[in-house]
Amino acid sequence: MTDAAPTLADPSTPFAVLDIEKARRNAQRLTARLAGQGVLLRPHVKTAKSVPVARLMLDGATGPITVSTLHEAEAFADAGYHDILYAVGIDPHKLPRVVELARRGVVMQVLLDTLAQARAVTEASTRAGVTIPALIEVDCDGHRGGVDADGAALLEIGAELARGGDLGGVLTHAGESYFAATPEARRDAAHHERDVAVHAADRLRAAGHDVATVSFGSTPTAHAADDLSGVTEVRAGNYVFFDLVMAGIGVCDVDDIALSVVVTIIGRTPSGDLMTDGGWMALSRDRGTAVQERDQGYGLVADLDGRMREGLLVTGVSQEHGIIGARDGAEVPDLPVGARLRILPNHACATASQHDGYHVIEGGTDVEGAIAVGDHWERLRGW
Repeated sequence: MTDAAPTLADPSTPFAVLDIEKARRNAQRLTARLAGQGVLLRPHVKTAKSVPVARLMLDGATGPITVSTLHEAEAFADAGYHDILYAVGIDPHKLPRVVELARRGVVMQVLLDTLAQARAVTEASTRAGVTIPALIEVDCDGHRGGVDADGAALLEIGAELARGGDLGGVLTHAGESYFAATPEARRDAAHHERDVAVHAADRLRAAGHDVATVSFGSTPTAHAADDLSGVTEVRAGNYVFFDLVMAGIGVCDVDDIALSVVVTIIGRTPSGDLMTDGGWMALSRDRGTAVQERDQGYGLVADLDGRMREGLLVTGVSQEHGIIGARDGAEVPDLPVGARLRILPNHACATASQHDGYHVIEGGTDVEGAIAVGDHWERLRGW
C-alpha cells in the first residue's frame, strides 16, 4: 500500500498555492506576444523568487533573467543562470558581490542613475579587472528613479561608464502603467516608454558611445506593446502569477491568477463575518485595488477547487486574523470552523513574499474530489 497523495486539505494553513497550469499559460501568453518583435524576453524573477518558476517562464532555459536582490542573483547563479540584470540602483557597498559573480563567469549587469554610482562601478571594475555592464535608468513617467532622457546627467554618466568600458545601455520602467485602466492607455504608456528609452540610447550614440542594450519593462506595457522598434529586451515578472491589480486594469482576468493562499475558518465575528487564520502575515497589507474602480479589499475568496465565491472578499486583516465579509447583496455563508478557502491576492509579489514556498497544483487534478498537491517549490528570501 502507498500513502494517499496530499491534497489542499492537508498542509497546515495558511499556505501559498501555485496553479502551474495557469502559470504556464500566463508565461506562454507573453512569450507568444513578443515573438516576432525582435526583442529578448528577460523575465523578472522578483515576483516568484523561485528557480522552478523561472524555468517555467523560460521554457526550461537558464536565462536571461532580471533580479531584485543580489541574494537572488547568487542563488540563480548557483542554479546555472549566467546572464543576470540586477534592476535596483546599485549600492557601492554591494559591488564586491557583483565582482565575485563576474569572476564566476556571470554577465552581471547593474543599474544606476547617478554619477557617483557610475564612478563606483568604473573604479570597482578597473580594480578587479572585470567588466560590470551598467544600464542607466531613464525616467519615462515620473514614477520613481531615473535621469531625464534630455538632461545633461545622461551623457555625463554615459561618459564615465564608457571610460571604464562599463556602459551597457539604458533601462526604463513604466511604473505609471499600473494605473492605466484601458487598452488605449496601456498602449500609449508602452509607446511612450519605448520612445523615451530609444531617445536616450540615440543621444548616447550621438555622443560616440556604443549602446548595446535598450531595456523596456513592466507587465502592463509588455502586454500592450505592439511596436518595439529600437528596444532590445523586455522585462516583466508579475505576469507569471498575475493578481487582482492586473485584473483590475484589464491586463488579465481573475481566472488567470495563478497564486492563492489557503486559509481556515476559525470562527465568526459578532457581526456574523467569517474569521480566518490568514491575516496580513499570509496575505500582505497591500491594498493596490483601493484606487481602482473595483476595490477588492485584501483579496477575493474561492473554494478549495478554485471556484469563486461571488460577493465574498477579505474586508480586514490583523497579523494572524483575516475577516471575510460580503458585498453586492451577497450573504456570508454559514461555514463551519475548520472549513478551508482560497484567497486571491491583490499584489502577487507582496503576497508571495510572505511565504517560504509554493504548494504546486495542476489545474483541476483531484484525489477523490480534492485538489492534489504535486510538489513544494521553495522560494528565496533575503537580500
